[in-house]
Amino acid sequence: MTILLRGGRIVDPSSGLDGILDVLIDGRRIAAVGPGIGASPDRTIDARGLVIVPGLIDMHVHLREPGYEAKETIAAGVRAAARGGFTTICAMPNTNPVNDCREVTERILSEARRAGLANVLPIAAVTRGSRGEELVDMPGLAAAGAVAFSDDGRPITDSRIMRRAMEGASAAGRLLIDHCEDRALAEGGVMHEGRVSARLGLPGIPSASEEIMIARDIVLAEALGTGVHIAHLSTAGGVRMVRDAKARGVNISAEATPHHLLLTDEALETPDTNFKMNPPLRSASDAAALIEGLRTGVVDAIASDHAPHTEGEKGRPFLEAPFGVVGLETAVSLVLDRFVGANIITLGRFVEVLSNNPARLLGLSDKGRIAAGADADLTVLDPDASFTVEKDKFESKGRNTPFNGWRLKGGPVITIVGGRVVYPFDGGRGARRS
Repeated sequence: MTILLRGGRIVDPSSGLDGILDVLIDGRRIAAVGPGIGASPDRTIDARGLVIVPGLIDMHVHLREPGYEAKETIAAGVRAAARGGFTTICAMPNTNPVNDCREVTERILSEARRAGLANVLPIAAVTRGSRGEELVDMPGLAAAGAVAFSDDGRPITDSRIMRRAMEGASAAGRLLIDHCEDRALAEGGVMHEGRVSARLGLPGIPSASEEIMIARDIVLAEALGTGVHIAHLSTAGGVRMVRDAKARGVNISAEATPHHLLLTDEALETPDTNFKMNPPLRSASDAAALIEGLRTGVVDAIASDHAPHTEGEKGRPFLEAPFGVVGLETAVSLVLDRFVGANIITLGRFVEVLSNNPARLLGLSDKGRIAAGADADLTVLDPDASFTVEKDKFESKGRNTPFNGWRLKGGPVITIVGGRVVYPFDGGRGARRS
């Protein structure tokens, strides 16, 4: 099938594009990009007044399947992704069984193909069972389709294992992603250790628990000449260390989440489990440092850390409720409204952190760009659309969002994956201006 998107504003820093252009899709690939493309496509989409960007990529998502389907399924997760404007999502390995072998990786890929609404790229565990003791078969998992390696919420405390993991991931040509947390320091904590936790009498998680492990990873990466990616950066000290390491030429990258950029521990003056996540919401100065890191390039990517839980789980007392919030259906609009709309970052920078850089970090050479021959994964944004976040209307099974009721401007209106309009779910017949 051929599709022509006519007259939209194309924004793609990786291809040097920012202007009113047409995009012609032929099958699963982009056939041409330019002004006034003369073609007789099967379908034309009038994109005037809209913004067309390379398909957005979320590097950090929990799809829960296999094993925790009450929280989320791959089918529900990819619907949430498509609605949220994401064409590609990377699934963390904390499933049951843990994604530490070829069979689980292949099962996730099979279920994703069946769902068919977004590219799902499995992130395999670093160690068997994510227990931090024995490395997985990294070459075998990479061959099976694992795009990266991470033990996610069970950080690798043994530096000898971490060293071997960095070497193994590098040899396999895959990104190593680390949840940086000194578990001994963080043990028992439920929120950021600071003034608010002290007043509430709740056990805190100190910034040092994250920063100690970031420092360890930087030392190892610099000594070995390998790379490491820091998941959900949350502290000012972490931002400083990543900035300084990059300045020295260390191969390090980092992501930040919308909730760590936009919220602080002050939101927990009255404890609400929808504001309970790990890393926890930090202080206002930490959030300001993250925003500055986003603006200046220290932060390479924005990722949602989409972590759905059942309402029963999140309905427990604050000390007992699990960490995590959902984000696939709010991330794009939050960044457009609160950062692009506020002139903190440009639309080009938005594309860098949500498409160009994730594609580069993950080695996805045919994604994250708008150019002839690239995959026909595109996100179409309406910068003027306004809506209110309503958790009960989410496609995700998770309702655990801290942003319910927020009024936002700007968001995805069409999501195209592999040359097929996957959102709106009617095939795009109900899409604005189509």
